[in-house]
This record gives sequence, structure tokens and C-alpha cells, in this order.
Amino acid sequence: MNDLSSDYAVDPDLLATFCDVVGSHAPSRHDPTTGVELDMNLWNTLDGLGLARMAGPEEHGGSGATWYESAALLTELATQAVALPLGEHDLLAGWLLATADLPNDGLLRTVGVLDAAGSARAVPWARYAAHVVCVLPVGDRWRIADVPVARFSLSPDLNLAGEPRDHLRIEPDALRPDSCPVAADMVDELLLRAALVRAVQTAGALERCLRLTLSHVSSRVQFGRPISRFQAVQHLAAQVAAETSLARAAVDAAVAVAAQRDRGAANLADLAFHVAVARSCAGHAASLVVRTAHQLHGAIGTTLEHDLHRATLPALAWRGEYGSTHHWDERVNELATATDDLWGLITR
Repeated sequence: MNDLSSDYAVDPDLLATFCDVVGSHAPSRHDPTTGVELDMNLWNTLDGLGLARMAGPEEHGGSGATWYESAALLTELATQAVALPLGEHDLLAGWLLATADLPNDGLLRTVGVLDAAGSARAVPWARYAAHVVCVLPVGDRWRIADVPVARFSLSPDLNLAGEPRDHLRIEPDALRPDSCPVAADMVDELLLRAALVRAVQTAGALERCLRLTLSHVSSRVQFGRPISRFQAVQHLAAQVAAETSLARAAVDAAVAVAAQRDRGAANLADLAFHVAVARSCAGHAASLVVRTAHQLHGAIGTTLEHDLHRATLPALAWRGEYGSTHHWDERVNELATATDDLWGLITR
């Protein structure tokens, strides 16, 4: 387990359980040409332990856990290079159903935001899901519906890391009888939660990059000594460590605000600012960490046989989902300049 997971206010025994369960399964094969297959054995194990629906309230089949526990498990999956739709199923689809007071039978779900024509692009893990919790526009309002994936026309696709990002299509009129209205800010919060899920995963992938890089430069020998003894290599490794730590600090701060938000102790503007900062920091860190990690590994780091790609490809894929780094840079600027209390926004 990565040491930075201990920054979360999570019971150490629960963290050890995450490590043992995830570590007992092989890393996913992140091949952008053949795609990542869902490890159903691991998914069923997590589900049987109650870890696939930690964040949901108990009356909706969850365990009543917080963002801290969910983020710790997401981080463990990312640092172990295991790809699962945990965030989509629990923190997004499950949260939508619970917030709208809709039933949840525990079957694997993902979430998709439809356009007016009934299309949703790059829906995560849709081909493996039993249901898609849809958010659909009706005029200037929003409705949600829990729809079996078999009712959609599905076009398979992959992201850069080979994870399923399928395109869905359905006639909007077919959904409206089974849908219910939701507040507009609920959709805004859904997108912030989705962006934060990817920030948590990106930070975990960068921590794996750091771990692999430090191991490589310590064991790789040139001119009779490990290359970690060379000052230029030390400088580059320090940059990887610094950027990874910055991303983790920003993500941890956003997770704390998300946990407060779920308790009613933070407003949506606070969450938006901290998620924007987390995505901005993680996005910029990914550029430097991925580039430098490959530079320090040399040619071996570019092969599918080496573990490095299982961290670098997901980091690059996740940083661009639910908004680019440039988009989140702009959001930080907009939110910071719109407030009369910037110091309070940063520190609360």
C-alpha cells in the first residue's frame, strides 16, 4: 500500500484490507489496442465484502462510509494498477440513486449524461454494466432514469489506457415515463464528483510512477554504480516526487471538502473550487511525472512488458476525462476571481 494513503482519516485495519484484497489480484493489462477486461472475480470479492457500495447510505444498500474510505480504495486500485468501475458504480451512479430516493438492487451500474438527442459519449464500463443511471435534459430541466444497458444502442470504444468508454444511444421519449426530476445543481455536483474520482485515480497512478521510478534508478547500474547516485538523475527523481506530492495534497484537500459536502458542512462553491484545484494540480503533475518517469526508465519503460505503462497510460487518460487540464485551470481562475474572500475559500 502506498504510504500516502495514510493521510486519509481511515481505519488502518480497513486500509490493510484494501491492500490485501486488491494486491491478491493481478494488475490489469492496460493495452490501448485490445482493451482492459473487467476482473469479475475481484469485483465479486469487493461486492461480497461490502466494498463496492461503501459510500451509499445503509437504507440504500450501502455501508455509510465517507469519501475518505472511498478515495482510499480508489487510490489503492490505482497504485496497484487494477482497473475497476468502483467510482462510477458507488460514488456516481449509487449517489444519484440515493439522492433521488430511487431503489438500488446492487447490480453493477455506471452513469451517463445524455444530450437532447439521447446520446452519451464515452460512458465508462457501459458494456459490463447491468444498468446505466442516465441524466437527461428536458427543456431547461434535468431528469434521471435507471435504465438497463440492453435498452441502449452501444458502440464500443476505449480510452488511452484501454478502459471501456462506450457510446450509448436511446430515444429520449422512451426514458421520460420512467424518469424523475432532479435539481440543476445536482447535475453540477455529479460532474464535480466525477472529476474528483478521476483526480483521486490520477494521483494514485502518479504515486505508482514514483514508486517504479525510484526502484528503477536505485537498481539500474551504469559505470559501476546505481544511476540514482548521479546528480542529474537525483534532480529528475526529486521533480517526480515533488509533483506527485503536490497532486496528492490538492486531491486530499478536495476529498476532505467532498466529505464535508456529504455531511452538509460545505457548499457547492467550496467543492467546485477544491475540485478545480485538484484537477489542475493533478493534470499538470501528470505531464511532468509521466515524461520524466519514461525518461529515467529509458527504452524499457515504453514496452508493454514493463509495469510503467500501467501507471502512465491511465494517468494521461484520466487527467483528460470530465474536463481537460486547461478547462480546470480556467475554472480555478474564474472561481478565485469571483470571490470576495479568496483566503477563506483557500483555507476553509
